[in-house]
Formats: sequence, C-alpha cells, structure tokens
Amino acid sequence: MLLLLGLCLGLPLCAGSEDRLAPALELEEARRWDDTLEQVGRRVPRQVRLLQRLKTKPLMTEFSVKSTIVSRYAFTTVSCRMLNRASEDQEVEFQMQIPAAAFITNFTMLTGDKVYHGEITEKEKKNGDRVKEERNKTTEDNREKGTETFRASLVIPSKDKAVFLLSYEELLQRRLGKYEHIISVRPQQLVGRLTVEVNILEKSGIASLEVLPLRNSRQKGTGRGEDDSGAPPSTVINQNETSAKVIFKPSVIQQARIAQNGILGDFIIRYDVNREQSIGDIQVLNGYFVHYFAPKDLPPLPKNVVFVLDSSASMVGTKLRQTKDALFTILHDLRPQDRFSIIGFSNRIKVWKDHLVSVTPDNIRDGKVYIHHMSPAGGTDINGALQRGIRLLNNYVARNDIEDRSVSLIIFLTDGKPTVGETHTIKILNNTKEAARSKICIFTIGIGNDVDFKLLEKLSLENCGLTRRVHEEEDARSQLIGFYDEIRTPLLSDIRIDYPPSLVEHVTKTLFPNYFNGSEIIIAGKLVNRKMDQLHVEVIASNSKKFVILKTDVPVEPQKVGNDVTGSSRPKGDGKEDPNHIERLWSYLTMKELLSSWLQSDNEQEKERLRQKAQALAVNYHFLTPFTSMKLKKSAIQTERLEDNYGISAAIGPETVMQSLRGADMQPGPALKRPYNPRIKISKTSADGDPHFVVDFPLSHLTVCFNIDGQPGDILRLVSDHRDSGVTVNGELIGAPAPPNGRKKQRTYFRTITILVNKPERSYLEITPNRVILDGGDRLVLPCNQSVVVGSRGLEVSVSANTNVTVTIQGTIAFVILIHLYKKPAPYQRNHLGFYISNSKGLSSNCHGLLGQFLNQDAKLTEEPARLSKNLTDLPLPQADERSETVLKVKGHRVPVVWKQRKIYNGEEEIDCWFAKNNAAKLIDGEYKDYLASHPFDTETTFGLGIPRGL
Repeated sequence: MLLLLGLCLGLPLCAGSEDRLAPALELEEARRWDDTLEQVGRRVPRQVRLLQRLKTKPLMTEFSVKSTIVSRYAFTTVSCRMLNRASEDQEVEFQMQIPAAAFITNFTMLTGDKVYHGEITEKEKKNGDRVKEERNKTTEDNREKGTETFRASLVIPSKDKAVFLLSYEELLQRRLGKYEHIISVRPQQLVGRLTVEVNILEKSGIASLEVLPLRNSRQKGTGRGEDDSGAPPSTVINQNETSAKVIFKPSVIQQARIAQNGILGDFIIRYDVNREQSIGDIQVLNGYFVHYFAPKDLPPLPKNVVFVLDSSASMVGTKLRQTKDALFTILHDLRPQDRFSIIGFSNRIKVWKDHLVSVTPDNIRDGKVYIHHMSPAGGTDINGALQRGIRLLNNYVARNDIEDRSVSLIIFLTDGKPTVGETHTIKILNNTKEAARSKICIFTIGIGNDVDFKLLEKLSLENCGLTRRVHEEEDARSQLIGFYDEIRTPLLSDIRIDYPPSLVEHVTKTLFPNYFNGSEIIIAGKLVNRKMDQLHVEVIASNSKKFVILKTDVPVEPQKVGNDVTGSSRPKGDGKEDPNHIERLWSYLTMKELLSSWLQSDNEQEKERLRQKAQALAVNYHFLTPFTSMKLKKSAIQTERLEDNYGISAAIGPETVMQSLRGADMQPGPALKRPYNPRIKISKTSADGDPHFVVDFPLSHLTVCFNIDGQPGDILRLVSDHRDSGVTVNGELIGAPAPPNGRKKQRTYFRTITILVNKPERSYLEITPNRVILDGGDRLVLPCNQSVVVGSRGLEVSVSANTNVTVTIQGTIAFVILIHLYKKPAPYQRNHLGFYISNSKGLSSNCHGLLGQFLNQDAKLTEEPARLSKNLTDLPLPQADERSETVLKVKGHRVPVVWKQRKIYNGEEEIDCWFAKNNAAKLIDGEYKDYLASHPFDTETTFGLGIPRGL
C-alpha cells in the first residue's frame, strides 16, 4: 500500500515506514511502462484513448461536508468516498481547500481492511522555520486568497473503495457587519451524492441570514449556474430565532449545469446575530468564558489617513489602473472631519501635500488629479515611503490639540519587494515600528504574485493593522474598496477590557488600538473558580472627545453535567465525548495569538518559549500547526459496517454539541439520543412484522400482543389524535405469499407509514423502506441509505442509513420506524417497516387507533373461575395441567389471553407477552374495519370524537 500525503500549507503528514519501499519501486516501474505505452498509444485514435482514461478514472461516489457553528465557532467535517473501477490498482488524490485561518484537527483514510488515522504530534524544532517558509510559498502558489489546500493520496486496490475524512475548526470573523462561512465545493468531478449541510446555533439570536450564489474564486465573483442571483439550486433553509439549518444537495444534473468538471465553487453563508447589550455578549460554560464586543450606534471617530501607493515600473497596466479607480471611489467616501494625504513612491518618494488636508470638494478633486497623473517608473523604496507617511501623521498629531481624539492610519499598497534604499526586511520592520510607536496602524495590501507578502504581513502585525492580498484580476478594484470598507468607520480607540485578576486566568488579548464599525472584538479565558456566581466586566475606551466606560456583572450559570457540553480538552475521534465549544474557541484564539507573537519576535529565547507553549497547546487540542505534524497510524477494521459508521460520523459531525446546547438553551423538550444502532431499546409498543402488535403497560408491568390479519392495500390507523395533539399515523399493507407449510394463505407487511402533523402548522411525512418525503411547506425527499437530520415546523426527522427513521414532534412525541431490508429475499419476504412509539407524552387522553387507544390506559390480569380471582400482575408461566382461563381487564373489556413469546426490534430481541386471539376482537374498540383509512393521510375516526374530521 502506497500512501502519498501532503499539505499545501507546508504541514506534511508522516506515514509509517512499513510497506513503503516496495510499492514505491513498483510505482516507478509502472511509470516506465506508462512511458513505453505512451509511445505505442500514439497510434491509437485520440478519442479512444480519452474513453479509455474516462472508463478507468476513479469515481467519487459521495462528497459530503457538514459544518456545525456554535456561537461563531465552526466545526467542519468533510467525507469523500472513492471507487476504483479499474482492473488494476490505482492512485487517487483527495484535495480540499480550507480557510487559511482554520486548524485541521483530524484526518482519517480507509481502504480495504485498513484504517489510517491521523495523530497530532510534536514537530522537531529544526523544522519550524522551514515549515513556515513553505507555508507562505505554497499559499502564494495556491492563488486563492484566504485558502490553503489539503492534499492526500493513496493507492486503491482494483474494484475496491476508499474513504477520506477531514475535520477542521475556525472562529468566524465579523466583517462589514456579517459573519461569513465558506465551504469549498470542488470535488473535481460530478458526484452521485453531494451534500453540504450547515447548522448554526447562536444563543443571542440570528438577526439575518443569507446564502450567496456559488463563487468560483474569491476574486472573480460568482460562477455560472442556473441562476446567478440568490442561493444555489436545491438549497433548503430552515431557520428559527436562535438556530438555522442550511442544506445544499444538488443532483448530478444540477451540478453539470453549474460546472461539468465538478468545480462548483464556494458555498457561502452570511449571517449576523442580535446585539442588545452595549458591553457585548458574554457566555460562560464549564469554567471557560467568551466575550463578544461589537458596539453600535456610536459616532465615528475622525481618521487621519495617508495613502501610500506603489508607482514603480512593475505597476504598469491593469494594476495601476485598477488601483487608481479604487482610490477615486475611496476619496469620495472620506468624511468631512477626516484628514488625508497621498504619497506615491518608486525609487523616489513623491508627496502630494507635505501636510494632511481636510476633506473638501476642492481637495478631493486635486487628490484625484494627482493620482490620475501617476505614471509607473523606477524601483521600489518601501522603507522610505513608510517613513515619510509616518512622519506626516506624527507631525499632524503633534500640532493638534491632544483632546481632539482621532485614529491615524496608513493604507500601504505595493506589488513587489524592496529594491531601492533599505532592502533588508528586519531593518525595514524595525525602522517602521520605532517610528510608528504603536500610535499609527498600518494596513497593507499586496497586489499580484511577486509581492513580499511575508514582509507586509509582519508590517501589519507589528503595527496594529491588517493585511490583504489582491490578485491581478478583473475585480481588483472591488477588492480594494471592500478592504477599505472594513476600516472606513472607526468607532473607538485605545480599548481596554478588564476582568478581575483573582477570578480569571489565561485570558487572551485585552488591549486593542481601534474598533471599526462592522467588526468584532473577541476575548476568551478560564475561570479560576467554577463555582463563582458572577463575572465582573469593565470596558474603557476613547470615543471622539470623551472616554467610554462600561461595566456589568455577568451571571455564571451552574456547570453542565451528563450529556451536556462537557469540559473536554479535545474532541474524541469516535464522537462519544461532547467538546466544549467555548474551550475550543479559547484554545483557538490562544493558539493564534501565540503564532502571531512568535512571528513578530526577533528574540531567540522568546521565540523558543513561544514555540514550546504553542506546541504543547496544539498537541493537547489536536491542532495541526507549524509546530506540529500529523502521523498516520494504521489499524485494521473487522467489517465493512465499521467503514459505514465512519462515514456516518463524518456526515453528521458534532451533532451532540448542537443537541446539548439546544436542549439547554432553547428547551424544546427532552433531546433524543440518535438511535444509530439497529438494536434500539426504545419501546415495546409497536406494530412490526406480519404485522404483530405489541402494547406495553409500564405501570402494571404487563405486555400484551395481538395480530391484525389485514388485506394487501389496507391502510390501518395506528395513532389517531387529530383533534387534540394534531397527530395521525397510518400504515399501508403490502402482501406476500405465505411460507410453505404455514397456516396462513398470505402474509402482510407495512410498506408505507404516513404521519400527519397539524399543529402548530401542517406537515406531512411519507416513509417507505427507500425514502422519506417531508412536505412542510418545502418538499424534501431524503433517501433512506444516507444518514441525515432535518427539521421543519416543529418536526425533526433523523434518518440512520438503512436502519431507522426517528420522527420527533414538538419535542414531546417521538416515533421510530425500523427499516427491514433483505439482501436475498425469499418469495414470502418483502422489504417493510416497523412502527414503534418512543415518547407519547404529547399525545392526549383522547388518543385512539390500534395502538393509540392503549397509551393512557392500565391493565390488570385475573384468572377465572373465581376461585383464583386475584391481581396477577406478576403472574408466572401457567403450568400445563392448569385449565383456568387468564383474563385481561383493560378499558372495561375482559379479554381471554394466553402466554406467548414474540420477537421485536429486527427479530433480535424476544419478549414475553399476553396474547389476545381472534384479531384482538375483544381487546380493541369496535371491529377491524373501523380502523381502515380511506387514504394514507386520512384523519377521520369513529371513536369518541363526534363528527368525523378529514384533511
């Protein structure tokens, strides 16, 4: 087995040395044969060779991405299944673009009977700097702003399949008033089953949410699709006040309309949350806290801005033209209280004005004329241009009243490396930092692929700014304007956020030079004492000519226990332990700050201390960083079923986090455990098999069973509570020949279970062994061979692939439908369903139907004749010589019953029950025909509800 893995991030994955040399030699020999065959192949018509290649190309059978966003922190898992259709072993590559700000937390490959699971380990110190350089280099080669590409490859045996599972985490950043979550959908080929699912849970409430058109790159805007505006085709959005679920599931035809090559583009969700408190949103969970600070409705601060523009010879053509167009727009956006100036630089520094000027129509016009006449020539003096810009700002601030608070910014744009004047990177950084003295923030923009992006990144990091990359493409102008929009409106400066030192520890950065409208400040930390009742928070900042002081005491909720989100230090690979999302967020922020400090530091001892601290944190929290590596460990799996379980886990993602928080914060009712195991222990009250009915009476510890011998095509009313709870369940029968030597002439099974929910809004469910149709305003068709969870109008449907369907209504009613499938059915067998009542608390006392009429009842056993008349709740097995008749008393009926054993739950569990003969003639109300519905969604009833009711 040959494993070829790598990261364009420059974070290599290391496999074990076993089985590497021989396969590598085989691969080399195979390549020589390929070269020989290529010479012969030239005689074959090109179309034939193309068809041959297409015929044997590995097929991607499934590509699914699931993201769970809890309070801005996103857990994303990618699952990809590949099939080698060729008659020989083939190498296949899996690649996925991930956000540059994300950390990979897990990677697993499965093929044949082998599992290769990634383990995060420490990386040797000597590789640290080299890896960082590779990371920057490959990011440039990637040509995608804000992304890095993960790649892994392995050799799949002939006619075999492989599964790739990748997980990563990121904290979403707020820009221009929105959080943006981007998922790359580039499977490189059309996929039979392609799914993107995003779950969002925001405790403070979702203020807005939109799904953007697919975008083929972060520069070129949207790709061509069926509709170039609005959400991509097949996107379904379900949203309430605090949560949302977005599913993108295009068919192969819809994929082909977007892109024949399978490169659909970026699936993008933008949303924002409600903000009521001026001091921000503070959340505490299991000893960790996070503080989101994003004030609004404040007057903007005046800004002093110097635009420093590269006009060297390399800027000739599109670069300079689009830069000029962007600056024309930006100048018009300046406010009357702002001050500005312009510097053009090449090998000479050309200053428009030797002082900052006010924003007037004349000054804006003159500035545009100056920019218009810039012509590209000469080299690139980065150091000289920055020093001149800083000097302009320092002089302006020194000459003005100190009480007139404002924000000083440099917007620095270049497309190259320093070639004139001071060209040594370290000296440029030191000169800039010394001159700015933390009073001037430098925002850098790198244009094109030849720019020294590492230098620009450090210039911004060391001087309280941001950096962006702009590629030479048609919308470079809009990118420049978009970057300026992020910093166009400063609201606060000199921000300090304090927490009592005796109550908190390991708090992330609490000092911030500026806060810009539409952004967000995020702080996270640990609580010293988990039993504390409240956390004191104080914010001090400057706004225009006054100080802003905000104080509050945040109540600390009691610690969660049991199945709620736990304080685990890392998520378990098997998904059995719920990660604390606030702890994960704290570890993410802390890691980012350590990496930033390590990058800025020039002191070797300090760098080593930061490296060790970051490395320990990364190993503990399973983050793949420049200081850690991922080693693949091989282990065998016993059955193919285990591989399916891996696929289910990857498709579902950290669902337990969503369930626990939803149960704690939204309180829709008790959260149900996902019954993925076919041997579910949910309830005995059921109708399954031929069909055989079972009713459990828990108070008296009695179980009663009976048969209903219906006809093929009959629709049986199982649960009828239409008038009160608004729930009706019907089951349609299908026929099959009876087994040989049996007493019956035929067998019947449930082929369809239909559920009508009429409160709070009407929804319809139709379940067969192959699919689930949910019609609750938006019609969804879910295949039963894939695991998925969807919700609509108070209804949640959870499909466990080829196993069961769980239907939860308003959190108080739950039904489980077992799926019975036969690989090689006998003539008397049919794929069918079993119906089980898991939770009936929400059904009323008037509930009826073949099963529903017993839900709120109790039963008692007696023996006749009267000489043994007593309560026989725990009656032992009758002996053979006893001739007395056992009678069940229920609902005023006296029903003769006999002891029987019956199998339920896929025939894997045997229960003891008291059996009512003769089609339960004396047990149920009325007769068999009274329980026949006229159609699958018929809600009429003749028992105790007066006038019949229909749809």
